[in-house]
Amino acid sequence: MTVSIIHALLRWILDVCAPGTGNRRAGAHPVVPVPVEDPEMPGPVTVRLPAHRSPYGLFAPLDGRAAASVRPYVTAAEWTCRVQERERARQARRRVALVLAADFGIDLDRHVIGAEGAA
Repeated sequence: MTVSIIHALLRWILDVCAPGTGNRRAGAHPVVPVPVEDPEMPGPVTVRLPAHRSPYGLFAPLDGRAAASVRPYVTAAEWTCRVQERERARQARRRVALVLAADFGIDLDRHVIGAEGAA
């Protein structure tokens, strides 16, 4: 008895929740929406941008004197030269500190705690 009640309840839930087989809808005709006229409301005026045109498609030749030429390898070489000069100056300071510490016992590394009496 309880099995038939469970089956009946399950069938009722499936009939309510699950989609039908389509037999009930076979005779129904699709509903055509009635067009509704929209009232004419003035909207904001949008100004469109002009279409993008490539400079390569123009018939007039480009003026090379109008823009300054930039050679990135020159600026990179100048930057490399500056870095090398800074490294040379840093190495020279290290050599002076090493000579003073080794020959005369003068320690220039005062910022290191406890290094005053090491040399």
